[in-house]
Amino acid sequence: MSTNGMESWAVDLKDVGAIYPFQGSEVVMVIIGLGFWIGWHVLQTRHESAEIEADMAADRTGEETRKAIDRH
Repeated sequence: MSTNGMESWAVDLKDVGAIYPFQGSEVVMVIIGLGFWIGWHVLQTRHESAEIEADMAADRTGEETRKAIDRH
């Protein structure tokens, strides 16, 4: 059984070309990867900002922060 259409590897590979799956779609994969990477950072930044805002809202006077600093 052959997934790349080759029956024998006893050939000159420079004449065969690319032998990996999805050949020719590298640019599309890079664009999708970059989009995912940038989207991940945007979502992560939003989540962290909301978490920091919730922490800040819980201690508006700063008293808990001062106690923690004084303990250490």
